Amino acid sequence: MKVTFLGTGTSQGVPIIGCTCEVCSSLDFRDKRLRTSVHLEVNGVSLVIDTGPDFRQQMLRENIVHLDALLFTHAHRDHTAGLDDIRSYNFKQGISMPVYGTQETIDQIKRDFGYIFGPKDYPGLPRVIINIIDRVPFSIQGISITPLPVYHFKMPVHGFRIGKFSYLTDTNLIPDQTLDLLKGTDTLVLNALQRERHISHFNLEEALAVIEKVQPRKAYFTHISHKLGLHTEVEQELPPNIRLAYDGLKIAVD
Repeated sequence: MKVTFLGTGTSQGVPIIGCTCEVCSSLDFRDKRLRTSVHLEVNGVSLVIDTGPDFRQQMLRENIVHLDALLFTHAHRDHTAGLDDIRSYNFKQGISMPVYGTQETIDQIKRDFGYIFGPKDYPGLPRVIINIIDRVPFSIQGISITPLPVYHFKMPVHGFRIGKFSYLTDTNLIPDQTLDLLKGTDTLVLNALQRERHISHFNLEEALAVIEKVQPRKAYFTHISHKLGLHTEVEQELPPNIRLAYDGLKIAVD
């Protein structure tokens, strides 16, 4: 599996208009983060988890010319606002795009993008095929995917596990049943928003505690705000097997 981090930031992240903090002013490209999203290439199948407002820019930057399906973790706009830009893949591939999410997530997407789902088939609109998921594993073109239910404050959110790769973002509570589903994870991606405690995201200390429980071989932090600190300085504090992800980072997962 090839994993490309399309974005590793948050709407509370960088760059922030008018902010002059050391992260926002940094010349290190790893401190410049678009909204959180990831591309997975698994046995030739091309998948994207979440389409934030920066989706088009991210896909152009990484030259991802083929897309087989979209998976959504939840319906907050920083994870869904780029859905309209799948129309380029509709045109190029001549297909409606399969979209996977829980009933609650899809219902909100339908409200946010009512014109896509209206009764009139207007020429040029994005075309999607809705697939409702829950806690039951499902497959896309032979790729088995296990949903990972977690909580974003009181909001249910789903991460995803494919093989020994697990991806969790926008969470501050992982139920025991989901910790069981994470057993045997080789590579874990997890949100770590900032150093201070937060109402709906793990901070750095809490994210490190989760990794201690799961014991993956490698872990990467994502959904990073500018409050976490400079990439270079934060990485010096981390164990060798835990890294900060950054936009454009590519990793291989067995």
